[in-house]
Amino acid sequence: MPNVNEETSSALSQVQHRAVSELLRVAPVADDLARRFQEAGFSLALVGGSVRDALLGRLGNDLDFTTDARPEDVLKIVRPWADAVWEVGIAFGTVGVQKDARVGDVDRRFQIEVTTYRSEAYDRTSRKPEVSYGDSIEEDLVRRDFTVNAMAVALPEKEFIDPHGGLEDLAARVLRTPGTPEESFSDDPLRMMRAARFAAQLDFEVASEVVTAMTEMAARIEIVSAERVRDELNKLILSAQPRKGLTLLVDTGVADHVLPELPALRLESDEHHRHKDVYEHSLIVLEQAIALEENGPDLTLRLAALLHDIGKPRTRRFEKDGRVSFHHHEVVGAKMTKKRMTALKYSNELVKDVSRLVELHLRFHGYGTGDWTDSAVRRYVRDAGPLLDRLHKLTRSDCTTRNKRKAAALSRAYDGLEDRITELQEQEELDAIRPDLDGNQIMEILGVGPGPVIGRAYKHLLELRLEYGPMEHDAAVTALKEWFAQESGA
Repeated sequence: MPNVNEETSSALSQVQHRAVSELLRVAPVADDLARRFQEAGFSLALVGGSVRDALLGRLGNDLDFTTDARPEDVLKIVRPWADAVWEVGIAFGTVGVQKDARVGDVDRRFQIEVTTYRSEAYDRTSRKPEVSYGDSIEEDLVRRDFTVNAMAVALPEKEFIDPHGGLEDLAARVLRTPGTPEESFSDDPLRMMRAARFAAQLDFEVASEVVTAMTEMAARIEIVSAERVRDELNKLILSAQPRKGLTLLVDTGVADHVLPELPALRLESDEHHRHKDVYEHSLIVLEQAIALEENGPDLTLRLAALLHDIGKPRTRRFEKDGRVSFHHHEVVGAKMTKKRMTALKYSNELVKDVSRLVELHLRFHGYGTGDWTDSAVRRYVRDAGPLLDRLHKLTRSDCTTRNKRKAAALSRAYDGLEDRITELQEQEELDAIRPDLDGNQIMEILGVGPGPVIGRAYKHLLELRLEYGPMEHDAAVTALKEWFAQESGA
């Protein structure tokens, strides 16, 4: 009768073989590429996230390989074979490849990265990792961030390589580092954020020693460039369970250095000044916004949901009657959002859209729950512009009250607003609200050339359009002349 260790070893071996079969089934292009490296005298192995995702049954068309070939040799091997080659990451030992291949009855486009065995580390004064090449796959795997990403399948011999127990950690759904977490995070502090990201993406737990190291080394993240921090934060926010990763960043103190506005939402409260936990509220709003997404993860909406109340700590006031107020927190929050996102090197367009949503997130409540006038509807649509659909989702998500009657009333009120918008859109083309006379017509009617007065006239007609709706041409001309007469006589 075999002992327990033999049974465990046998079961593990079966899992390994199944993993290899799955990898090769979903990625037959790997064998072809491996043979080319072998013929050139080099080794090739599928590695890291590709192996992990295959074991989890979620491998897509992105494949990562590692090799003992230097980048210049990799280029010589892949160029005759690939449909496209990128050298963007070659300074870090990575060559990018696109390969179209038929898998079964399906044509697939593979995005491939081939990276030379390497090790990398930070020094205390540099924001960029120092890269040095290694000579063995074992040396390469020990520098990986987590054990579940430190597994490989050597090709074409199909040997499963797992020197750090990644398969067992994968089964246990836990994130550990191949070496000590302190060494790992010292080499690349971004791995602290990657721990949070993988926890959110994979719904894994983070080992206690890793959490401890993150807490003790949180400030080390400041050596990492804003671009790398931003990209990792995006992956976390776009994951299936961003709350899990964000909570880890806040609890360990890492968020204090990359997104300090988030932990600042944990406003203290006492028996005299009770109010909502703004931090918890913001996480719930994020989750509720995600539930309303229709076409996959929406970074603009998710960032707006997470940041919509970041102006509250700066605007908090304790009123005489014991209430707590946050007057104009949406305006302050929009400015804070712009400043933080700019510091993280987000695109100007994304900064503009997210900060605008933060600024507008209370607009619905400013009109109350009564009947909306046509003028109010027009202004709401005009101010939201192309962000209207996202504003709908953000506003609905911002209701986190446990009072079912109040929640239902708010939902009905917003249903009513959306119905009014639909009605007016059918009548007036609200998506393109503009005055009934354009700039050229205004100049012709008034007999005035380009200048400030034309801009003021245009703005006046736009206000009339928003307030009263479309006007007949003659009525618009009369209104313009009346305004100009008053303007000229002033």
